Amino acid sequence: MRDQGTTLNSLEDPTIPVRLRIAAAWTSFMFLYIYVDHLALYKPGFIDEILGGTVHEFETGPTFVGLALTLVAIPSLMILLSVTLPARANRTVNLVVAALYIPVSIYNAAGEPWSYAYFYGFSVGLEVLILLVILRSAWTWPRASTFQ
Repeated sequence: MRDQGTTLNSLEDPTIPVRLRIAAAWTSFMFLYIYVDHLALYKPGFIDEILGGTVHEFETGPTFVGLALTLVAIPSLMILLSVTLPARANRTVNLVVAALYIPVSIYNAAGEPWSYAYFYGFSVGLEVLILLVILRSAWTWPRASTFQ
């Protein structure tokens, strides 16, 4: 049965609000970001490095732990900020933070052995892709209608 060009089996495809789209992208980014770090624990010798007080040649003292927390906290907070900030601030903050996290994501794979090139290449590629979705969504944020 047809009704104005649609079928009974057609599914509605509602528009997702930009705030929700960006928050979902930050959520996906966080899952990936955290799981990459978690899965890195399975690399031979990684736990020994941590027990020895280093991660990627950085000492695991208070400064390292504080910086690591900051690198995870910022995208985590972006989930909340993406749904609560006013539109103009929201757009600006998302453009700045997503743009800054592209080099951070790439740097996280720097110095890794070639034997893990797929693991880090794939994870960085996905992280950057998600960040590009955030950038595009924020950049193309719909403008308010000026018709009165």
